[in-house]
Amino acid sequence: MADDRKDIDEVSGVETTGHEWDGIKELNNPLPRWWLWTFYATIVWTIGYTILYPAWPGITGATAGVLGWSSRGQLAQEMEAAKAEQSVYIDRIAQTDITEIPTDPELVQFAVAGGSSAFKVYCVQCHGSGAQGGEGYPNLNDDEWIWGGTLEEIAWTIRHGVRHEPDFDTRFNEMPAYGRDQILDSGQIADVAWYVRQLSGQEYDAEAAARGAETFEIECSACHGVDGEGIPELGGPALNDAIWLYGGSHAEIVAQINNPQMGVMPAWGERLGETTVKQLAVYVHQLGGGQ
Repeated sequence: MADDRKDIDEVSGVETTGHEWDGIKELNNPLPRWWLWTFYATIVWTIGYTILYPAWPGITGATAGVLGWSSRGQLAQEMEAAKAEQSVYIDRIAQTDITEIPTDPELVQFAVAGGSSAFKVYCVQCHGSGAQGGEGYPNLNDDEWIWGGTLEEIAWTIRHGVRHEPDFDTRFNEMPAYGRDQILDSGQIADVAWYVRQLSGQEYDAEAAARGAETFEIECSACHGVDGEGIPELGGPALNDAIWLYGGSHAEIVAQINNPQMGVMPAWGERLGETTVKQLAVYVHQLGGGQ
């Protein structure tokens, strides 16, 4: 017959599991009552969860749950709620002339926030995350504007782009390739480059710059201004400051005169819509250099 006698530990008076190793026995203490009830509660909760929510995987999908809840559905509801909350301001921006937005602090705050978000998606690839630009890509933090820095002018540039040929209203100009097309010889180009450095307050060859000034007046002043101040209406950059799109060394200026680089900016109006264009314009305008 089996021995059914319980093995009781003499010291603690607790029943052992019957296991013993090198004189050490394992006590068979029961689980704390609170722990046991908590465990049972989790079982009940789990069963309830699998009934109410999507849980059990199948061949074509998981069980839907009696509540019909899904994370996609919840996201859609939250997005609709956010759109409804924003629609008040979006409608106001759509109906307000862009020049009047700065007079409404609430609209400005909303426009800057929305413009900042749109900028991070569509603009940072060229203008940088801080709008600092780079070689060939304008810095939007300063007060140098190739095509004008008022709200209306910035919005137009965003809406129609620069040299974006599919858009009839795009900003467009072309600088002649004075060297490639043999309009000027290499000596004249070098002289003009020295004069441009003089205009921008850099070191220059005085004798060459004097010769370059005459050529500049004939060939360049129509777009860049008599004193190199720039003509935004024509997209002619200012040359009398230290801001350079393609570099300000003598060699870089010579290269630009000889065979100019001319960037292209997409027209965003059709893709983003007028409200987002306004928000972007307000955001860029307040970065520090808006006119």
